[in-house]
Amino acid sequence: MVPTESDIQQNKGMAIVAYILFFVPLLAAKESPFAQYHARQGLNLFLLALIANVVLSIIPIIGWLLLPLVNLGILALVIIGILAAANGQVKPLPLIGKYEILK
Repeated sequence: MVPTESDIQQNKGMAIVAYILFFVPLLAAKESPFAQYHARQGLNLFLLALIANVVLSIIPIIGWLLLPLVNLGILALVIIGILAAANGQVKPLPLIGKYEILK
């Protein structure tokens, strides 16, 4: 479902929150395609961060050295997502945005 202009204007705040706490818009803005889209992108980002941090913290030395760089990349994706939501855009995040975990 394509979000309408009024949906985008009314739910920008929820879409921005989705990149910090993805489950809030999933539960609170169920009727908003815009907020739901960004909540699904936030879920992708959360899962990437969780998996990357667990895996890299287990791998000695190389993983420990890569962990700060990966977290910086994740922070960059968070900022890209927040900016897209604030600008009313429905565009996928680089690298992970094309995957849909929830429909």
